Amino acid sequence: MKMSWIKYAKDDESFKVPERLGFDVFKLAEPEDTDAKIEELVQKRYDFIILTDQIAGFSEDIIKKYNNDRNVSIIIARNKE
Repeated sequence: MKMSWIKYAKDDESFKVPERLGFDVFKLAEPEDTDAKIEELVQKRYDFIILTDQIAGFSEDIIKKYNNDRNVSIIIARNKE
């Protein structure tokens, strides 16, 4: 099982624990690159892709393309505020 996390590069609060434990936490300098990063991770056969809600807002493909895909689960992590 492969898991990844995606967050905005300027976000210093999200996904600190997975990052410290050495998991795959990807930081996007440009939030508009969200769909391309998701596609890349799907091609690399990640089973779970977890996004901050801030980054998820920049993706058009999450619901349309991957909602019924049984090979990948995309999870949007809500901000605690």
